[in-house]
Amino acid sequence: MASWCVRAVRQSYSVVASPALIRASPRLLCTATQQKNGHRSEEEAEKPEQSSAEKALMEEKTQLEDQLKDMTEKYKRALADTENLRTRSQKMIDDAKLYGIQGFCKDLLEVADILEKATESVPKEEVTSHNPHLKNLYDGLVMTEVQIQKVFTKHGLVKLNPEGLKFDPYEHEALFHAPVEGKEPGSVAVVTKVGYKLHGRTLRPALVGVAKAP
Repeated sequence: MASWCVRAVRQSYSVVASPALIRASPRLLCTATQQKNGHRSEEEAEKPEQSSAEKALMEEKTQLEDQLKDMTEKYKRALADTENLRTRSQKMIDDAKLYGIQGFCKDLLEVADILEKATESVPKEEVTSHNPHLKNLYDGLVMTEVQIQKVFTKHGLVKLNPEGLKFDPYEHEALFHAPVEGKEPGSVAVVTKVGYKLHGRTLRPALVGVAKAP
């Protein structure tokens, strides 16, 4: 029994120490190493491809973000331009409503001037019950003048009679400058023709004489 065991151990050792097996082992190791290196090279080859794809995606993302930013700015500018256009259009409509009668008012001012001159030219001492025709005519002129001024006021047309006020070049037109006793220099001393404003805008400046220092 002991001898059989010894023979079995020797045979096993001879198989393990066999030259053929020893020669085959390096080949197996080499093949395994090559397979391992092959897998590694494939992974390394895939990594650059993945990196290129990621880089392309990042570049595309950056471009899209820039385009979005640009479109947003253009949209905001378009909104601002539209709002400005709407505001200007609304102002033009409002001005047309307010000042559309400007030309008509200018023509009526001449009528108002004639009525005023007519009433001023009538001697007050002649307007008595002893002269009923003249009195009726004068009263009619006064009533017409009062009524036309009411119509003017209703439509935003206001008379400017700046006598005694400080000269304003936006509302008055100076015909002359002269020293006037009792008048402060730079003030309106004489009004030769009244002016008018339409909704705060000077429609016709008052024609005046301005006092100056002696």
